[in-house]
Amino acid sequence: MTRLALFDCDGTLVDGQVNHCLAMEAAFAAQGMEALPRDITRRVIGLSLFESMRLLVPNGDDALHQIMVADYKKAFIAMRGRAEVEEPLYEGMGALLHLLHGGGWQLGVATGKSDRGLHHCLDHHGIKGLFVSLQTADRHPSKPHPSMVFEAMADAGATPQQTVMIGDTSFDMEMGRAASCRTIGVSWGYHSPDELLASGADAVAYNMAELSAFLEEML
Repeated sequence: MTRLALFDCDGTLVDGQVNHCLAMEAAFAAQGMEALPRDITRRVIGLSLFESMRLLVPNGDDALHQIMVADYKKAFIAMRGRAEVEEPLYEGMGALLHLLHGGGWQLGVATGKSDRGLHHCLDHHGIKGLFVSLQTADRHPSKPHPSMVFEAMADAGATPQQTVMIGDTSFDMEMGRAASCRTIGVSWGYHSPDELLASGADAVAYNMAELSAFLEEML
């Protein structure tokens, strides 16, 4: 039986919040604006950059938001060029991915990252070959629109009943629900367990063992 485990990236597979916050602070500084507190900035991780700017700078117009997206990308590329980007896998995640892959699961990623950013991250950790589908904000509307989930299911040959969306934000849970999939929130990311449950999570995992058990129970 086909089973698809579709993972968010930042906050679920890897912890990239410091990189995101630093690049966002640089984008704000480039426009002479005071950066927002990091507790606010990290809450938009997972959305497309344009949607993130719309939420963080609600009084700005689309032109400003596009400029800030470009500023963010420029800052991030500069950080990567200086080898300052750190995106560590959460403890136990690599082992879990190999366990699922070896057990016959199809694996995919649905993320607000760019294609370039996602490929660099997965290549760095040597896990890209485990995934049958890599969906990013470069080719889809921002979460929680379900476009990325639909494309991943098509790549894996899976139905919504055979798919579980795994993520750390309400955007992930809402996206999975919009695609009629099961959903599992993870507690180690950027939104609280209560928020994940309120936005439609079927369960919230507090460690890798729980995540593995929930997946096996659901499908």
